[in-house]
Amino acid sequence: MNLKTVKDIDFKGKRVIMRVDFNVPMKGGVVQDGTRVTAAIPTIRHIMAHGARTLVLVSHLGDPLKDAPKAEEKAKAEGKAFDREAFFSTKYRMRPVAAYLAEKLGTPIIFAGEDGDFGKKAFIESKIDGAIIMLENTRFHKEETAKDAGERDKLAKELSSYGEIFVNDAFGTAHRDHASTASIAKFAKTSVAGLLMETEVQYLEPIVTSPVKPLVAVIGGAKVSSKIAVLSSLLKNSAALIIGGGMAFTFLKAQGHKIGKSLVEDDQLDTARQILSDAAKQRVDIVLPLDHVCADKFDASAKPVPIDSCDLSDDLMGMDVGVKTLETYKKVLDSAKTIVWNGPVGVFEFDAFAHGTEELAKMIAEETGKGVITVVGGGDSVAAVNKFKLADKMSHVSTGGGASLELLEGKKLPGIEVCKA
Repeated sequence: MNLKTVKDIDFKGKRVIMRVDFNVPMKGGVVQDGTRVTAAIPTIRHIMAHGARTLVLVSHLGDPLKDAPKAEEKAKAEGKAFDREAFFSTKYRMRPVAAYLAEKLGTPIIFAGEDGDFGKKAFIESKIDGAIIMLENTRFHKEETAKDAGERDKLAKELSSYGEIFVNDAFGTAHRDHASTASIAKFAKTSVAGLLMETEVQYLEPIVTSPVKPLVAVIGGAKVSSKIAVLSSLLKNSAALIIGGGMAFTFLKAQGHKIGKSLVEDDQLDTARQILSDAAKQRVDIVLPLDHVCADKFDASAKPVPIDSCDLSDDLMGMDVGVKTLETYKKVLDSAKTIVWNGPVGVFEFDAFAHGTEELAKMIAEETGKGVITVVGGGDSVAAVNKFKLADKMSHVSTGGGASLELLEGKKLPGIEVCKA
């Protein structure tokens, strides 16, 4: 993909507005996981090191205007008073994120104030050269996510006036056609991708267009319905497709296996059969669980029950893959030159059922050490490699959940399209 990036631009003396993805988990006004914040630091440093006059950072954080009415309604139902400002301050204000960034960057960050009218231009222009400024959560403005393009353009035009160059480094929101992610490019003099965006595209886009083959795709998670498009897309270039997690039971049932109380989407059985048929025609190996680790209930305290069979009794549900399945994974992964992984193969959040996903992560990390290109995309997969402390053993761990999935589906992402040369 022919992206224009920050490496192609002269920033000396210029004002820059940069879209970042600082949509981080918050609790009590405290950042719980700053991975996305630190991921933006290389681009921030590049821009400032190349002489930018000011840098204005823009991000959303949750969805306050959507969540507040629900929280207020709940409080009323419980007979409690609803403090709107206190609600916003717990996990929607950018001030704590600005402080977190300042600490990690080792440079002061100026917070531009609370939500309200746009009108921050005078504030920004009053700051000394070299200032880094963070605006309040863009989703305090209804125009940010408005369906009407004209409404989005109102906010986008205002934001564009804060800088001469627009840098989009928010891969996690690249699939959103919002005011601060795509519409702003209509009004910015120059629009380019940041270093993080560039890296994400460099690793993910070739998997769909021209991967180093053989490509093995590992697709897990709960539902087939959320992965239909990515499964169909990856079939085109894959030598093998490993299907795990809850979605595997829809495929097993489609093949006529007994799945007990396991998660299944009965309305997707025909879809599963079609994918299996397409794979056979394209000579793509579909790898499904051969054995399972089960439980009689979906609970962290449930006792693991190993089952040395594809089929389960009516009183059990599959929670993880078994030993034979992991042995098959190893053989298939050993044949790959590129591996893409999206979705866990078990309920890894429960320690008793995390073994399969942990072993899979270790296998993929081992393949990386052999020179295989390994790409991890999707929120749960990323959470898994972080939990098992293997993220640094992968070629690339994506910061985008929905964005990485849509890119693997072969879709054009608005936030990326505006950065094309």
